[in-house]
Amino acid sequence: MAQHARNTHFLGSKLRALRKTHGLTLEELSARCIQVDAGRAPSVSYLSMIESGKRVPSHEVLALLSSLFQREPGWFLDGTQADEPSTALTRAGGAPPVPFEPAFLFSRDLLQAAIPELLAQTGTTGRQFAHLLIRSHQEISRNDYPDLERAADEVGERRFPLSVDDLLKLCAHHGLKLHWFERQAVMVRDRDTELRSMLRSFYDAPGQIYLNRALQSDPARLKFDLSGHLAHKVLHGGDGLKSAHATGGQVGGSPSGVTGGLSPEDVLHAWRDFECSFFASALLAPKQAFRRFLTRESYRIEAGDKIELTPAVMMRRMTKVSPYPYWHYFDAYPPGYLRTVYRGNGIPLPWGNMTQVSDPCPHWAVFRMLHHTRGPASGSQISVLRDGDQFLLYVCHSRRTEDMAGNPHVLSVGIDLVPALRSHTSNADRLVDSIAHACLQQHGEALVPEEAAAAIRAAAKVLNIAWIPQALEKPARIICPRSTHCPRQEHCDGSSTSRTREIAEVQQEIIRRSTRRKAA
Repeated sequence: MAQHARNTHFLGSKLRALRKTHGLTLEELSARCIQVDAGRAPSVSYLSMIESGKRVPSHEVLALLSSLFQREPGWFLDGTQADEPSTALTRAGGAPPVPFEPAFLFSRDLLQAAIPELLAQTGTTGRQFAHLLIRSHQEISRNDYPDLERAADEVGERRFPLSVDDLLKLCAHHGLKLHWFERQAVMVRDRDTELRSMLRSFYDAPGQIYLNRALQSDPARLKFDLSGHLAHKVLHGGDGLKSAHATGGQVGGSPSGVTGGLSPEDVLHAWRDFECSFFASALLAPKQAFRRFLTRESYRIEAGDKIELTPAVMMRRMTKVSPYPYWHYFDAYPPGYLRTVYRGNGIPLPWGNMTQVSDPCPHWAVFRMLHHTRGPASGSQISVLRDGDQFLLYVCHSRRTEDMAGNPHVLSVGIDLVPALRSHTSNADRLVDSIAHACLQQHGEALVPEEAAAAIRAAAKVLNIAWIPQALEKPARIICPRSTHCPRQEHCDGSSTSRTREIAEVQQEIIRRSTRRKAA
C-alpha cells in the first residue's frame, strides 16, 4: 500500500513538472485533453487531485496524458523522482551583446553626440532609430507589458471576440465621434521605390476619429483602427500626438521632418504608436480567451477569419500569449524591408527596416514568398541556420497578402524548434545536426531524416501547432544571415567567398602548415 502511494506521488509530481515545463495551467491542460478526447478528458479538479497524489488516473486517462505529452505510460509509473521543470527551454541564437568597454568611450555625453552623427551619416530617421530601441525593449522584456494588458482588459471587459458594433459602442462610451471620408490610394515615392499609399484613418484631438470609407468593407482592419484610436483616448487622454494609420512605405517617417537626427517628437510618436498597437491587439484578443482559441484551432492563422482578426494581429498576438516563448514575427515588403519585427527567439534578421542589404540570403521563407509571387499564398518551412559551431533549427508559417492600398507583403511567424526538442529528447543536438548534414549533402535542401521528423512531430503535438508537421512535407532549407556567409558548398547566389571569410581561412591554413612543420 505504501509503495502504491509512493508511485502515485511520483506520477503526480511528474505530471505537474511536465505541465509547468510547457507553461500550461490546469485549465489549459484540461482543455487540451478535451480537444483530443472529450469523452475521457479529466476535469481541472481531477487533474489537481492527480498532481497532489490524491487520485490515480485510469488507464484511459493515463493513455490520454501520455499521448498529449508524447511520453510512454510506463514513464509516469516507473517510480523515479520527477525532474524539476525543465530549464532546457533557453534562448538560442541572436546577436551577442555589445561589450561597452572602455567605459569612457560609452559615456552618456559621448553617446548623445555620436548617435545623431551616426543617424546623419547613414540617412536613418530618428523615428526609425526609436523603433529599433522599442523592438529591442520588446525582445529583452519578452513582450511583457502588464499595464497595457490590464488597461485593455478594463476597457473591453475581456469580451472575446469583439464585433465592429461592440467597438463602435466602446468608442461612443469614451466620448469619441466618428467621421467618414473617401480617399483612394495614390502612387508615391518612398526613397528609391514607388508604391501605393493610402490614408486609412487618423485621430483629431480631443475626440474625433476620421475613417476611410473603404474600411467599411474590411471589418478586421476597421476593428484594429478603431481599437488603436480608442487606445490613444484611454492611454493619452486623446491629446492628438499620435500617428495616422496609413498603408505603404517604410517604418519611420519623422514628424519633425529631420532625416538624420533624433528629436523628442520622434521618440514620443514611436513609443505611442507601439503602445496603441499593443493595446489594440490586447483589446481584440484578451490573453486567456485568445490562448484558449489558439488551443482549439491549433494555432492556424486562417482561424482569424472566424473572428474577424487580421493575419497580422493573429501572428503578433500569438507570440505574446503562447506558453512557448521562443517566437519570431516578420512583416516584409518588397524589395526587402521589414516594417515590423519581433524576435523572442533571437533569430538573426534577414534584412532591416533602415537600409536594404545588398546580399540577402534568398532561402528565407519570407524572402522566397516575397519575390516568387506565382507560388502558393501561404506555406510552412523548416530552416537550418549555422551559428558559430552549432546549427539552429526554426519552423515558420508565412502568408502573402496585400495591404489596404494593394501593396503586396508577406507576414511570417515562427518558432525556435531546438528548445522544444531539448525538452522532449536528450538527442536534440544530434538530430539537428542530422538535418543540417542532409541539407549540406543535397545542395542546401533535403527532406528531414525520419528520426528527426518523428521527434519534431512529437514536439509539435505537445506544442499543439498544426503548421509544424505541415512543414515536414517539404524539404528543410539552409539559411544564413547573409549570402556571403553561406555555409553551402556551392554558394546559393554564385558569389565568391567574402573577404572576411577568405582572410580567416588563410589564417587557419597558415597555422595548420606551421603546426605540421613543427611536428615534423
